[in-house]
Amino acid sequence: MMPLSARAPRPVVPRPPRVDNPLAYDTAWAARPESVQVLRAALVPILKEDGLELEYLSVGPDSAELRFRNIRYLSQTIAVGRGARALARVMPPSVEVFRLVPVVGGMALSAVTIRRTDLETLEFEPEATEALRAVAGVGEAAPRPAPGAGSMDIYPNFRWSLGPFFEPSYFDPDQPVRMDVGIELFGAYEPAPGWTLAGTIRHRLAGNIADGRASNSVLPHVRTDQVQYAQNDTKLQNLYGSYQWRPGTDLYARVTVGYLEEMFGGVSAEVLWKPVDSRLALGVEANYVGQRDFDDYLGFRDYRVATGHASAYLEMGRGYVGQLSLGRYLAGDVGGTLSLDRTFANGWSVGGWFTLTNVSAEEFGEGSFDKGIRFSIPVNWFLGKPSTRKVGLNIRPIQRDGGQQLNVPGRLYEQVRTSHAKALDDEWARVWE
Repeated sequence: MMPLSARAPRPVVPRPPRVDNPLAYDTAWAARPESVQVLRAALVPILKEDGLELEYLSVGPDSAELRFRNIRYLSQTIAVGRGARALARVMPPSVEVFRLVPVVGGMALSAVTIRRTDLETLEFEPEATEALRAVAGVGEAAPRPAPGAGSMDIYPNFRWSLGPFFEPSYFDPDQPVRMDVGIELFGAYEPAPGWTLAGTIRHRLAGNIADGRASNSVLPHVRTDQVQYAQNDTKLQNLYGSYQWRPGTDLYARVTVGYLEEMFGGVSAEVLWKPVDSRLALGVEANYVGQRDFDDYLGFRDYRVATGHASAYLEMGRGYVGQLSLGRYLAGDVGGTLSLDRTFANGWSVGGWFTLTNVSAEEFGEGSFDKGIRFSIPVNWFLGKPSTRKVGLNIRPIQRDGGQQLNVPGRLYEQVRTSHAKALDDEWARVWE
């Protein structure tokens, strides 16, 4: 691994003692209408240098709430710490309470409350990490910013990336490992908070997945026609619009419409219940999709299916997360999937899953039921600098059609979990990074 090239955190700027300069603590500034805009203008460049984007800033005589996007760090704890330092540099001395609110996809995920005095006095203490966590609060964020909050003009927002892709296929009897490699262009347009239009185009430069065996499955060919989908060198991987929002306390919601993945397109809806301080989350997802044509970027085949699951998620400690999903799969079979993943302090994660449905072992074919292992690797291990991106790899003994779920972009749980109390606590030492 290359050493990470990251900018050192700014030191906390302490305020002058009130007894030495009582006028500095005057709150007359809060009554001036232009104050929020002046503070916002000073804060934006500091946040930008630290990999954060300001969405909203609410300021009162003795408190400030910063709603921000973390565009650089895998750890939201690092982002919270850097946001607090930025506020300490800019806010008038009378502002004592900082509320840091991470925002992902237009959704406010949690509110971390830190007293400015604690930040100033504990930074260089031997037990600074434990002491700051003991007096900091992690709670529910209001779904919307306070009235009159100063917003940064970041909408509409466009982002894109161009890079390599690697698509493996395993355990073909004629050749155990097949691989397609090429370049991938991704683009996303965000016209307003929570709204996203996105798509991915792939162009294969080399590979041999198209030379694999044709499917012999007796079930609908929801996954085993991979050879057919690999015939074109250039393909529209996905193209979709989504909206996600907070419908209420502890609730998160998403609707996604379009070409959701390489093989299916349609509509997907999801609701997640996840209190900030709870290790348990419950979710429901419902989809109605059609199978995409092999050759036509925009066409569909005759196969249609309604699929969906009810899921329970549990954070078990030491980086372990378990998930149980019960519902209907792409081939029309009904059953459940149990998975267990562990994320390590370096950002790597490894896990496994198995699925049992009402499809018999004979109907399923070789392998009897779906199972596999998966890995997720942070891109910063290759770039040598902080990045929020990861690359994933799923390995199955053999790809069959039973027990197959839709690959929907932007499922809610992983968006939400990393900004909640358990994930923040696990990495709280990084608040000083």
